[in-house]
Amino acid sequence: MSADLSGARWFKSSRSSGTQDCVEIAHLDRGMVGVRDSKNPTGPALVFTPSEWDAFTHGLNDGEFDRP
Repeated sequence: MSADLSGARWFKSSRSSGTQDCVEIAHLDRGMVGVRDSKNPTGPALVFTPSEWDAFTHGLNDGEFDRP
């Protein structure tokens, strides 16, 4: 999926630590969400549809991705 990221306003989570090992997200047109590596802001970004992003965030909240 491609999207125009030229006007994206990227931000880190308020829970992000002061280290550089973070991801940034941007809310895009049509409810899309961009995700990129904060250490490489000019590098590639992933773009998720609203339903993909909802599934991901629900999985996080439900502990689906917790380490055993």
